[in-house]
Amino acid sequence: MKVLLRIDVNSPVDSEGRLLDDSRIRAHAPTVRELLDRGNAVVMISHQGRPGDRDFISLDQHASLMSKYVGQEVRFIDDVAGPCAREAIRSLRPGEALMLDNVRLYAEEVTEGPPEAQANTHLVRRLAPLFNAYVNDAFATAHRSQPSLVGFPLVLPSAAGRVMERELTALSRLFNPEDSPKVFVLGGGKVNDTLRIIANLAQRRIAERILTGGLVAEVFAVAKGIDIGRRNLEVLERLGLMSLVPRARRLVMSGVPVEVPIDYVTEEDGNVKEEPSSRVSGVIKDIGPATREFYSSLIREAKVVVLRGPMGVIEDPRFREGSVSVLRSAVEGSGFVIIGGGHMASMAGLAGELPGNKVHVSTGGGAMLVFLSGEPLPAVEALAKGVRAK
Repeated sequence: MKVLLRIDVNSPVDSEGRLLDDSRIRAHAPTVRELLDRGNAVVMISHQGRPGDRDFISLDQHASLMSKYVGQEVRFIDDVAGPCAREAIRSLRPGEALMLDNVRLYAEEVTEGPPEAQANTHLVRRLAPLFNAYVNDAFATAHRSQPSLVGFPLVLPSAAGRVMERELTALSRLFNPEDSPKVFVLGGGKVNDTLRIIANLAQRRIAERILTGGLVAEVFAVAKGIDIGRRNLEVLERLGLMSLVPRARRLVMSGVPVEVPIDYVTEEDGNVKEEPSSRVSGVIKDIGPATREFYSSLIREAKVVVLRGPMGVIEDPRFREGSVSVLRSAVEGSGFVIIGGGHMASMAGLAGELPGNKVHVSTGGGAMLVFLSGEPLPAVEALAKGVRAK
């Protein structure tokens, strides 16, 4: 059987186009290996960057690394759906693997639309007849409605891959009433996105506690009437975040259980110091020791902990302790832990060994954001209403 496998190996690259991180490639390798071990011929399709961007490169490096992690050759062909690609697919034998080039070389792939329209694109009509089944393992791109994600399930027997399965299984625990209390630790600088998440959590009454850090915490502190100091107000104003304070205030007034730091680590004239939230003169860089202890006590008691966005400016080693502290508390606690977003995932290793049976590191920042915001994931919906693979 020939299987078209949609993966997401979109990775950061350096100025010379070399891959800097292969974690997504490693994550998909078990799905590829399982399909090959079952005697299938596997053809992988993915994107890398966007047309015109520096990271819009070929997938030849990705194929080479996939070969390493799968344990056999993954042949690469610099074509997507043209004559060379189709001939390579036709000649593929059971147990062999092939990776097509960057699917965004096709202009259709950067355009979103309803599944019915995407199933009728040139890409899908060219490739679908060459396959017996389609597997979507690309959770990180599940919030997109592009041909390679939502078109194929309507014309081929389809199923979710192991990465997709693990992601959805982990996130489904958020809706299990027996897994309570649930604590969300939300930080970073994407305040608008985080407000969407908090509004959904409040509407669905999912979270018992929401612990904030980073710029998210500063916006909510202002919304609660706390004076965070002139310098920090100027930062929020410069970033255009003061306009979000009314939304945050409405959430606070509606009774959403949002906690803000009781102290901070700040920097003033090059000096690092700890200051209570009631008297802040420096620029806020991290949550303080009292907040770390307060947050950690709540996290350790939770049945499910979701961490998205850092507590401080983790690019500077002096301001990482808040993020490491909440991560460590989550890992050492008894609850199930979901780590989402690149920044918190990058810090996870500093919190110690991550037991796979209780810690899930999500591969999809954007998809996880959409999921937590209560919005549908088009690729998942397409699998649900498409032709089921046996």
